[in-house]
Amino acid sequence: MTARFLKGACIVALLPLMAACATAARPGGRVPVVTDPAPIVSGTMRPYQVRGRWYRPAEQPNYDETGMASWYGDQFNGRPTATGERFDMYALSAAHKTLPLPGLVEVTNLANGRSVVVRVNDRGPFVDGRIIDLSRGAADALGMLQRGVGEVRVRYLGPAPRLGSAQPMQYAAAVAPAPAPPRPQPAAETGRYWIQAGSFADRRAARQAADRLGDRATVDVAGQGDSALYRVLVGPWPDPNAAEHARQAVVARGYADALLISAQ
Repeated sequence: MTARFLKGACIVALLPLMAACATAARPGGRVPVVTDPAPIVSGTMRPYQVRGRWYRPAEQPNYDETGMASWYGDQFNGRPTATGERFDMYALSAAHKTLPLPGLVEVTNLANGRSVVVRVNDRGPFVDGRIIDLSRGAADALGMLQRGVGEVRVRYLGPAPRLGSAQPMQYAAAVAPAPAPPRPQPAAETGRYWIQAGSFADRRAARQAADRLGDRATVDVAGQGDSALYRVLVGPWPDPNAAEHARQAVVARGYADALLISAQ
């Protein structure tokens, strides 16, 4: 790949970030220098478990890894990411299991040499042998859209700018109220996954929490009388990957003890 092509690719990749980034030369091309970094979302740095495996997010300034990448799109478009930002499948973003959120990484498709800088604002992929999950826009820029997966090199560049391509979720901005979902019954729905945001002794507190978490949140009553507990549940989700994305988003909303509940 020529230096001219690489420079052009970097410019395209960084258009959504130019308001908060400058550029600086380094061997191999030009990379963003973030002048107004977004704070790391502390809730996303806690250890978490998916399918019996523990993941421990950490600062990794020298992260440079080669492995398989996949991409995700329609199923998650418009939903909150682990940082609370809205997932835009056409933006240049990605999910990673352990890097700080939000952050910037350079992803290079080893099959064709194309590179792009993306904003990492979500957790995943929770599939063996894959190191990063790209948005549809990022996969398209790398020439990976048709194959679905490909071998890539991922290099951590540092914190993402405060002003990124993704915008915070606005739960109160719905044009019309969504119909109330059926009362959740996790134990009876085999193969479904729920997020328990919290458990409350007071029904009103539980209702307020559910309203804050959006139209997929409901209140489930466990027990009777004075011993009754009101659980705020979010879901259901069809697989643990989607459920963990949702759990990280709930954590980012302030519910640090959110649990993933499997109905299997």
